[in-house]
Amino acid sequence: MTFDLQRILESKRALRRSLVQRPVAEKLALMDVLRDRARVIRSATARAATKVRESPSKDLARPRDP
Repeated sequence: MTFDLQRILESKRALRRSLVQRPVAEKLALMDVLRDRARVIRSATARAATKVRESPSKDLARPRDP
């Protein structure tokens, strides 16, 4: 996959220009959607974090000889 930095930057500028022109109510609705999406991601990562447990390696728990 290749990245065309100029194309990416122009795309970002175009998105920002379109967001500026939208009414405030529409911007607030977009924020609600993003907040809901963040909640779903946060809860999914919290559940995954409680399921994954690492135990210390036996080599790390054993004291080293001088």
